[in-house]
Amino acid sequence: MQIRSLPIILLFAAVSTYPAAAQTGVLTDLYQLPPQLDSRWASAENPTGERGQGGQENSGRKGRPAVPLPAGKQLILAEVSGQSGTVRRIWLTVIQRDPKMLRSLRIDMYWDGARTPAVSAPLGDFFGVGLGRTARFESALFSNPEGRSFNCYIPMPFRTGMKIVVTNEGQTDLGMLFYDVDYTLGDRHGPDVLYFHAYFRHENPTTLQKDYQILPHVTGKGRYLGANLGVVPDRAHYLDEWWGEGEVKIYKDGDRDHATLVGTGSEDYIGTGWGEGEFSNLYQGCTVAERHVRYCFYRYHVPDPIYFRQEIQVTIQQIGYLMKGSSLPSSVPGPLYRAGTGLVAIGKDFVEGLYERHDDWSSCVYFYLDKPENGLPPIEPVDRRTEDL
Repeated sequence: MQIRSLPIILLFAAVSTYPAAAQTGVLTDLYQLPPQLDSRWASAENPTGERGQGGQENSGRKGRPAVPLPAGKQLILAEVSGQSGTVRRIWLTVIQRDPKMLRSLRIDMYWDGARTPAVSAPLGDFFGVGLGRTARFESALFSNPEGRSFNCYIPMPFRTGMKIVVTNEGQTDLGMLFYDVDYTLGDRHGPDVLYFHAYFRHENPTTLQKDYQILPHVTGKGRYLGANLGVVPDRAHYLDEWWGEGEVKIYKDGDRDHATLVGTGSEDYIGTGWGEGEFSNLYQGCTVAERHVRYCFYRYHVPDPIYFRQEIQVTIQQIGYLMKGSSLPSSVPGPLYRAGTGLVAIGKDFVEGLYERHDDWSSCVYFYLDKPENGLPPIEPVDRRTEDL
């Protein structure tokens, strides 16, 4: 248990004035009592998290463990005003866990009275469930122990208040939503403590030779935590050929034509190789690998921090690989192009190599920033993000 807890404490030490012992990576903080901190839970049994106000319905005998969320309605999971604190853990589950529902529910988080959310994403994608496909996995930041619930362990500091909201943007009523938002009040956050952000994107299809933006351009100081991604390969155009040779590129602090941080391929980026199969590790994994049909995978930069001082943008290329003997060049509807400068068509005499693709890509990205608003546009409407799931 100590081994799995350690990365979370190390992550917390990077963004908060946590006890000094935690900053050394030693778990001595487990038996220390911070004098100023007060623990609270916001749940259906105590929505406001107020002291002495929980579990009152049905004489305290489990009268309100869950709440419904009708179509078009919004629910505040947790809210604090006029106090500092840190969200420590979020647990949540819903009775309807089909892909359309998990993409129709949107979670937003606001820090310190900001007008626009620092976090905005479909519920499933935020909790690491790409393409709305639940799967068992455990990572340092998220987990889904039996494929039926959602856990987030990312520390989220705030100085003067916070609000966490779930909106049902779909056409179907949600019967039951169970949740716990666990937080402390009274945290003393210095000027170097950053705000947590998360953002969802989706493109179907992507554009040939235009890299998919995992994180669009953001200005400020901060730390890039990583992302989970979903890919639905375009089999109509590319049959069952491999899609994942594109390189992740992280542009930061003045990078323009060329990035400072460059990977070697999608499966390489998540720590595996020669294709992707299902696995989950603390910082990297592939939760769904339905061969040639859909893939969901994640990569979190906890032991290998990515800091930026002025700006950041994160992209991944859409490049595939044709194996020798492939029938694709002669059977694909429309031209097929070599990977490289310009769009150079591949002839029937092409043997093997890299080629440009367009596929269905989606992502939820996580980062810390030195301000509670990130300037990113609203996420796409519900009809776009739920089509073809």
